[in-house]
Amino acid sequence: MTNVINQSLRDSKAARWGALAVVSFTMLTGYYINYVISPLKPLLEEHFLWTSSDFGLWNSAYGWFNVFFLMLIFGGIILDKMGVRFTGIGASITMLIGTIFQYIAIEEVFPMDGLIFGIKTQIAVGAFGFAVFGVGVEVAGITVSKIIVKWFKGKELALAMGLEMATARMGTALALALPLPMATAWFGTQAEPALSTPIVFGLALLVAGIVAFLWYTTMDKKLEKSEGIKDEISEEDEFKISDIFFILKNKGFWLIALLCVLFYSGVFPFLYYATDLMINKYNVSPEFAGTIPSLLPFGTIILTPLFGSFYDRKGKGATIMVIGSVMLLFVHIFFSIPSFNHYLAAITLIILLGITFSLVPSAMWPSVPKIIPEKQLGTAYALIFWVQNWGLMGVPLLIGWALDFSNPEVLLAKANGTEIPVYDYTLPMMIFAGTGFLAIIVAFMLKAEDKKKGYGLELPNIQK
Repeated sequence: MTNVINQSLRDSKAARWGALAVVSFTMLTGYYINYVISPLKPLLEEHFLWTSSDFGLWNSAYGWFNVFFLMLIFGGIILDKMGVRFTGIGASITMLIGTIFQYIAIEEVFPMDGLIFGIKTQIAVGAFGFAVFGVGVEVAGITVSKIIVKWFKGKELALAMGLEMATARMGTALALALPLPMATAWFGTQAEPALSTPIVFGLALLVAGIVAFLWYTTMDKKLEKSEGIKDEISEEDEFKISDIFFILKNKGFWLIALLCVLFYSGVFPFLYYATDLMINKYNVSPEFAGTIPSLLPFGTIILTPLFGSFYDRKGKGATIMVIGSVMLLFVHIFFSIPSFNHYLAAITLIILLGITFSLVPSAMWPSVPKIIPEKQLGTAYALIFWVQNWGLMGVPLLIGWALDFSNPEVLLAKANGTEIPVYDYTLPMMIFAGTGFLAIIVAFMLKAEDKKKGYGLELPNIQK
């Protein structure tokens, strides 16, 4: 009888996988909003006369507050000090508030004439909303990462993280596939698209995500009760400023963080422009252009848990990250070749990118607890996400500039009101290939550091 009473709730497969399902759904709702305007780029340029730089500025706003106001780092400190329940609820509400501002901008709830700090009013309002949303979704991300470690440490950790990422990326798939037909066929027309409708759908999803996380908090309390924990954060585990310096002195931490920013800079910003790439380079009709990029996250739904399970049982985490980085370079090089422009080639490359997108994260995130102690994980994940946000902020802006710079005839056509020619995406794709090349270098450095320090990145996660 005593053994039953003292058994942790995390030892129940139904409980820990149920908890994973709930928090994964909350992240799915955030990932949808993250990419909801990406397929709408051609329509936004046509109806609001946006430039690619305007589009890039909006998307770069994702990292403004996280990078310059250190909101992600403060979020990590709050997570380690206040716990996953308080931080998760706050992050979910922040996502909702930021999305409301994006709706206001696209719907033009009030006149959007003039400039704010030299930026078109519509872009400024929407970018502010996306910046607020970026704080919420990134803090939610580090919170969910810590939740998974809490329930799965010593168990199927990489598989659990893989399944969470796979579920969340279903939101990305929905965001790439649904907004264009939703705006031009289901609720509007090509001439008068319902541009704000996809965001309204996202708002409904976010509300459902908040409700789901509130339900998770009851499971979290039951977990702690089963382990005899009265307070979520014990006095000895409470955050200390010295924790930040301890993490920053760790070379393994910096290599993981650099790999993270380089790898994700070659994937996430690419997805912002992927639908437009399909239309301009591969001549795919706008109604179906988002369907091809949406194949990427669907592939990860199967492969990320599969690779995560391999890491759990066989190890080879550092090797997996090297292979994924090589594939990232390979894919973007072929995307940059102008003559490689058949839609079947695009589908093939997207599928390969999906495999790449499954390989690196399935090994990278479960490797962090091998390098950083559990009590500092919230802060460590926050610092990694902070470094990542430099790329998520800078690369979309760089790609938008590169498109306008390498396609002056498009800007001229918009200024003269003539037919807009197609974009040449060669330069942007070469920039993305550069992130893959640098990621390979860092991945090999991480593998060497693991061999030197004995982090155990090549060892299985499941403890026998």
